Amino acid sequence: MAIDTRGEAADRPSRPSGETVKKRTSPALFYRQVVAELRKVIWPTRKDLINYTIVVLVFVLLMVGIVSGMDFLLTEGVLAVFG
Repeated sequence: MAIDTRGEAADRPSRPSGETVKKRTSPALFYRQVVAELRKVIWPTRKDLINYTIVVLVFVLLMVGIVSGMDFLLTEGVLAVFG
């Protein structure tokens, strides 16, 4: 949620109880702020994106292998004990 801190809201002192009143921004201002932030983002190149994707897929496959192996071993162990 975007909060407008310019103008009257920024000039007013905070309430004695520590509670402040926050003025909501309009949807148009929120959209402009989002677009401005997205312009600051350094987007990855195609080569970087391919490398990141490969790394993630290898990691996921590795984790699937580990979890599957542990599942198999635990299942065999339980069947051996309670059989």
